[in-house]
Amino acid sequence: MDKQTFTTVIQTKFKMVRIEAGYTQDTMANTVGLSKKTLVQIEKERVLPNWTTCVSICALFRDSDVLNTTFGCDPLEVIQIISRHHCAYPNHDNTSDIYWVTLDSKSGHILQSNKKSDLYRVLNEERQPIFGTAKKREAETYFLRKTQSLFV
Repeated sequence: MDKQTFTTVIQTKFKMVRIEAGYTQDTMANTVGLSKKTLVQIEKERVLPNWTTCVSICALFRDSDVLNTTFGCDPLEVIQIISRHHCAYPNHDNTSDIYWVTLDSKSGHILQSNKKSDLYRVLNEERQPIFGTAKKREAETYFLRKTQSLFV
């Protein structure tokens, strides 16, 4: 797959990704950094999104079932391979603990805050991030839901 093919595929999935995320056209345009007029033109398949817009969609909506099903993997993997001709799989396990403080741990799940960026995340039993937010209360609520659902 090359950039042109990738861009064409993203164009055909743009509206489905927006709908899947529950976004209005205004919200999606604002999130991706487009004018609403440009977004509408992309969704109507009259204008191809540029490469930067495609990268933004894949980065911001990498958890999209539409994108993951379309590409058969994390869309950022596809972007890296197209752009860099390879994909790097960095192991951040050793350095990530320098920047993340554990706030709570229960049933294998871990609630953490970032020392530098005021972000919060929840890790699963395999220490993989499963949720991230800038709001502490939102992270705590998600953490409680995940850990309490294990006992139901």
